[in-house]
Amino acid sequence: MSYFAAAVVRDDSGWTAAEVSLRGATDIDEVADRLRDVDLEADVSLLFVEADDAYLVILRLDEGEDLRVFGSDSTYAEESQLGSLLVGDLKTSVTGLDGDDEPRPVSTGDEESEQPVVDPEADPVGDADLLANLGISAQKLLTLCTHEGMMPADVTAEICQVLGCADEVEELREV
Repeated sequence: MSYFAAAVVRDDSGWTAAEVSLRGATDIDEVADRLRDVDLEADVSLLFVEADDAYLVILRLDEGEDLRVFGSDSTYAEESQLGSLLVGDLKTSVTGLDGDDEPRPVSTGDEESEQPVVDPEADPVGDADLLANLGISAQKLLTLCTHEGMMPADVTAEICQVLGCADEVEELREV
């Protein structure tokens, strides 16, 4: 499986981005250490891991502590060693944020339609609320991850646009 891992870190001067190698990582703590190494003094550190145009994992550290993880689909843990490392220990499925599975209106551009909160074939896991105080609610994150035609790179781009670091991540892709 191929992957792209981009760290975006925020300090007093704003956001910066760096590509992070996950080769040889043996556990999630080592991945968190690599994220910390991007900027030890960062207020917020995020790592976006996109794999095979199918899976997205987001890791978050606040002031280098309290690792929070979200995965777009638990299947990633079954399909690759990296997926197992990143989301294999996540037990919390986020398929019903408020305990119901009733369809609710979601915005998909310029029209509103009734859709389930998440794709019934996907099994998002972890902390879908990890970006809420940065402007991306759990509902919005789930909608982005399950919207038909949205690739992990598209989801990362949308999130980074809201955060104000889209140009920094796009520059990493062009290298």
